[in-house]
Parts: sequence; C-alpha cells; structure tokens
Amino acid sequence: MTLDLLTAVTVFVLGILVGFEVISKVPATLHTPLMSGANSIHGIVVIGAMLITATADGPFGYVLAFVAVAFGAMNVVGGYVVTDRMLHMFRAKPTVPSAKGGAS
Repeated sequence: MTLDLLTAVTVFVLGILVGFEVISKVPATLHTPLMSGANSIHGIVVIGAMLITATADGPFGYVLAFVAVAFGAMNVVGGYVVTDRMLHMFRAKPTVPSAKGGAS
C-alpha cells in the first residue's frame, strides 16, 4: 500500500515537472491556441469521472463524482469557447459598401 502511494506521488510530481518544462518552452503566441485545444481534448477527463461515478458509494463519493464531472465538462466547454473566440479573431472583417453615386 505504501509503495503504491509512493509510486503515485512520484508519477504526479514527475508529471508536474515535465509539464512545466514543456509549457515554459512554448512561445507566448502559441500558448493560447495550445491550451484551448488541449482543454477541448480533455473530454477523456469527463469519461474518467463518469467511470468513477459508476463505482461511487456513499454521499461523499457521489458529491465528489458530481464535482469531477462538472469540472471536466466546464473544462471541455471552456476549451471550445476559447478556441471559437480565437478563430473569430482571424476571420475577415465584413466590408461596408460605400454610398457613392446612385439614384435616390
């Protein structure tokens, strides 16, 4: 049991260090597109939370499972919203026709 906990903590700490190292090397201009895409891909978190919900028992487990599903869903929706807003920035602006000449 202690070895399992030590292994889990080691993997968690190594994940934090590797994640920080990778993200710190990303240029600022690519950071927002990378993170918005990553957030929208994190639908796997919602699936994992649903699988854990199926095994939950007791009120604390149900509340924790609900919070996990809610946060995962917010992350996915937020990723799509940020990506959509970002893509709107690169669309061509509509041109307004000029009022030159013409019969009135």
